Amino acid sequence: MNTEHRRHFTVSPPVPGEQKHNPTTAWNCYLRELSKQKKFQEALIVYRNMLRSSFFPNTFTFPVLLKSCALLSLPLTGSQLHSHVIKTGSQPDPYTQSSLINMYSKSSLPHFARKVFDESPVNLTISYNAMISGYSSNSMIYEAVNLFRKMCCENRFSVNSVTMLGLVSGFMVPDQLRIGACLHACGFKFGFDSDMSVGNSFLTMYVKCGEVEYARQLFDEMPAKDLITWNAMISGYAQNGHARRVLEIYREMKKINGVNPDPVTLLGVLCSSANLGAQGIGREVEREIDRFGFRSNSFLMNALINMYARCGNLVRAREVFDCMDERSKSVVSWTAIIGGYGIHGEGETAVDLFDVMVRSGVRPDRTVFVSVLSACSHAGLTEKGLQYFDDMQRKYGLQPGPEHYSCLVDLLGRAGRLKEAMYLIDSMKVKPDGAVWGALLGACKIHRNVELAEVAFRHVIELEPTNIGYYVLLSNVYSDAKNLEGVLKVRVMMRDRKLRKDPGCSYVEYKGKMHLFYSGDTSHPQSKEIYRMLDELETLVNEIHQSDHKCQGKSEEPLVGASVHSEKLAIAFSLLNTRPGTDITIMKNLRVCLDCHVFFKLVSKIVNRQFIVRDATRFHRFKNGVCSCKDYW
Repeated sequence: MNTEHRRHFTVSPPVPGEQKHNPTTAWNCYLRELSKQKKFQEALIVYRNMLRSSFFPNTFTFPVLLKSCALLSLPLTGSQLHSHVIKTGSQPDPYTQSSLINMYSKSSLPHFARKVFDESPVNLTISYNAMISGYSSNSMIYEAVNLFRKMCCENRFSVNSVTMLGLVSGFMVPDQLRIGACLHACGFKFGFDSDMSVGNSFLTMYVKCGEVEYARQLFDEMPAKDLITWNAMISGYAQNGHARRVLEIYREMKKINGVNPDPVTLLGVLCSSANLGAQGIGREVEREIDRFGFRSNSFLMNALINMYARCGNLVRAREVFDCMDERSKSVVSWTAIIGGYGIHGEGETAVDLFDVMVRSGVRPDRTVFVSVLSACSHAGLTEKGLQYFDDMQRKYGLQPGPEHYSCLVDLLGRAGRLKEAMYLIDSMKVKPDGAVWGALLGACKIHRNVELAEVAFRHVIELEPTNIGYYVLLSNVYSDAKNLEGVLKVRVMMRDRKLRKDPGCSYVEYKGKMHLFYSGDTSHPQSKEIYRMLDELETLVNEIHQSDHKCQGKSEEPLVGASVHSEKLAIAFSLLNTRPGTDITIMKNLRVCLDCHVFFKLVSKIVNRQFIVRDATRFHRFKNGVCSCKDYW
């Protein structure tokens, strides 16, 4: 090795004077130091130089080199080292043997690993652990379990925490949960219930299998918890859609001395804050990012942009995006901000940002095209959306998937071009999924096309027979057409299939807490005041509504609809508890109905406040009697 190459390491290769006293040990020390510094390729080069210098390896040489081959995925080099092991007589050494097993396993050659295991004259616990872990990492679950049983039957081998950790890594999918649960019971039997690393691995297993309640029970029973424990539980709740519980457990974690969040923790909390619209907690996480110096973490910055956009604060989302270093802005960053403008109905800005992204040299991917097509759909930019769909294939060579066709069907459908949307579905290069037919069904609802709605419905329930939303859409199409027989038919179908519509719920953040409301809810402590406020608003709204109808020469009908929809309760609560002039942000799990949409527009004018309402598809900003969606949603 030349001097320039050697300068990168904190130790130097053996020099002749040192080699006379303990030649192989000096080389081994150098190899271990390279391994510690993760200079695995250099370690193999040094070994070759060692052989050329006429110095021979021993049992302490090979584990380091085999580890390098395993991590670099070099099975051919590893097999050459295996022949060196045999030549030097090092094979009986348990550490060399386990390193060989590990190398073959990580090279996806578990059968070669088992051959090493079976041919060894002596197998110790370390060898069993390596082989069990090798089987698990190669998804050979039953082989791993059988070897574990053999190990338990031979009393001279002691099962340790490494054994359990190697085994449980293979049970991270729901199909294997039953065996994983049995293994968990074995862990108790062997006394590992107080071992934090083993507990964390089982906690992760339950989380990845979707059994968050079992995971929480284990979490509560663990005598000691580290950051990995907390992160596993936070990630588990976040990945399984339990956003409120993520925020609760994050609060619990912050009360523990000596446990500070890392980027994994904060990422889970930001995602949950985005889902709930909990901007206050999101801001708190941003302060933690600054406190611990995580601003350079692009994953956190992208999540921060998404959180602010989905909490209704598009201005702050743009500020975070603009403050990012240009070199750290990936296509994910652009997708987050473009998608943010899209769901707020600001399609023109989303389109401008997409064009800036392309000019800056960032190549668009399939995901960002979904965002920009969706933005065009929400803003009514039909021709622009069609152009992007064409560019996606012609300029960038990206084949559209069902998600892109779904956006395009929605784009055409909202514009009333239903025949073109149907032709597009018929000419798709991939099989249309439920979202594609659902987009057409939604367009039929907007334009009251009963015949085409029935066609779309027949297709969509073949693909998603239990999706209640599509039954509700068709029922609404029939209702708008005054087709009571059709409405009854849909209700019978829902009853026969035992389908129930999800209850509408809305939530609002106030003083760091999320206040949840359901339709007709009377459980809130301020329920009497809320309903009193709502009655007053309904009276004022109906007076204005009837006056408008009278001016237009229409009958003086009151504004109909359920006056106790959850979003109305949330608005009334917010008006009672916030200062005049402040904006109110409401999150709703379903699409805002037409009556509530009219209600919000009129109330925003009456109280001179801005209401920001996020429903299942987009944001609505109500101000001075007008909605940002321009009644196009």
